[in-house]
Amino acid sequence: MKIPNGSLFIVAAALLAASAVAAADNEAGVPLSPTEAAGGWTVEDGSADVCMLKLTADHGAAPGQGCAQVLPAGVTGWKATGDGMALTDAGGQTLLSFGRWSNSLFVAHRSSGTDLRLMRGHDPAPGTSTAGLTPGPRPYD
Repeated sequence: MKIPNGSLFIVAAALLAASAVAAADNEAGVPLSPTEAAGGWTVEDGSADVCMLKLTADHGAAPGQGCAQVLPAGVTGWKATGDGMALTDAGGQTLLSFGRWSNSLFVAHRSSGTDLRLMRGHDPAPGTSTAGLTPGPRPYD
């Protein structure tokens, strides 16, 4: 079978584009590392930013103002899971698990049917719960 020269170019370009997309987002389903975790994370309920959550490299978590309306009470830490991360209480018990969907997006499915998203960086509206938190980079912006 002979492939015309123009078709070979199109096939090569398609393969190159597919590999570039894979390289840009290669972390779906991968556990969160302490280095990646450190910094500010936006908690989003449906389509609205709710609050900021600060995670630390030593597995600490500090929910910002407004997080009580969407996160379980008692969140003080986090731990890596096989496919992402989980928020924990002071005793290390899992309170809410998030699956990793991309390099900087984690999603928790809830019984209400509305997913809770945890996204790297991004400040909610000025004057809300971001006081004292330094957002991290959001490579997909």
